[in-house]
Amino acid sequence: MATPRVDSYRFGQMEVDGEVYGTDLLLLPDRVIPDWWRALGHELRVTDLDAVLAAEPEVLVVGTGAHGAMRVPRGARQALQAIGIEVRAAATGRACDIYNSLRERRRTAGAFHLTC
Repeated sequence: MATPRVDSYRFGQMEVDGEVYGTDLLLLPDRVIPDWWRALGHELRVTDLDAVLAAEPEVLVVGTGAHGAMRVPRGARQALQAIGIEVRAAATGRACDIYNSLRERRRTAGAFHLTC
């Protein structure tokens, strides 16, 4: 599979390569992982990203929700950067644009919260 492409996003729904998802998801360089769940819900921790770490991306784009409700704490950013993963976080609509602009140029992963 080629690097997944986000076709569209709206509150609670993302279309990736023609398939519609209604749960938070991870986009890895070679696959989509639906039903992504975080230990603390609206706070991202490195331990929530085992599949991302295994994929060894250069950059991780984090969609923090339609209204940016999911936090990416400084400690998580620093831990990811320490192992060579650049982190870019934005509200999910904007994060989709960032992800799509990077996915063909760099080894990119995405972690997307689809609601709040």
